[in-house]
Amino acid sequence: MEHDGQLELYAAVADQLKEAHTRVRALQVPEGVRMALTRKLLVITAAAKHDLADAARRLERFNTDLDEGRLPVEER
Repeated sequence: MEHDGQLELYAAVADQLKEAHTRVRALQVPEGVRMALTRKLLVITAAAKHDLADAARRLERFNTDLDEGRLPVEER
């Protein structure tokens, strides 16, 4: 039964990551900001391979920051 919950969480995180990538691509921001956001999503994706619950928390924070307009500073 616990395995089913893990699979459901994995599917939910995968769907949310896909949606987050779509949102980042659609943002009207400088390329450096987009790259920084994409790197954050890649880190979350890598974390999901080792600690799915932590990745889900990170993704939730990422989406909250995006919703509230907290974007990284453009790199130069």
